[in-house]
Amino acid sequence: MDTTVLIVDDSKLARIVVGKAIAALQPEWVRIEASNADEAVAAVNAQSVNLAIIDFNMPGRDGLALAEELRARFPAMPLAVATANVQDEIVARARAANASFIAKPVTEEGIRGFISGAALRLRPAAR
Repeated sequence: MDTTVLIVDDSKLARIVVGKAIAALQPEWVRIEASNADEAVAAVNAQSVNLAIIDFNMPGRDGLALAEELRARFPAMPLAVATANVQDEIVARARAANASFIAKPVTEEGIRGFISGAALRLRPAAR
């Protein structure tokens, strides 16, 4: 079973950076991209997505609103919210949505814990 990760960010450059970090850690994972919450919802409606990394600051619905929507639909899906806006309120809202928090700029080292944890959580589902 392929593992598919959804990268949601309104910045193409940010999606590339996150994608390269994921590729370095889990090269076999399929990476798909969305530039906003609506595209992300369309992506999860169109195909199986196993985990998502979501930018907080996006036009339209912000990343936390999207994380809450995905959590309601997919209770076990590993989710992470990525932002340079490191405020206690945002971190607390991410945790309330049962999403990990990743500080931007995203680096391979900064994303390693989330990716490793997601891989472990997804492993039993692949059997």
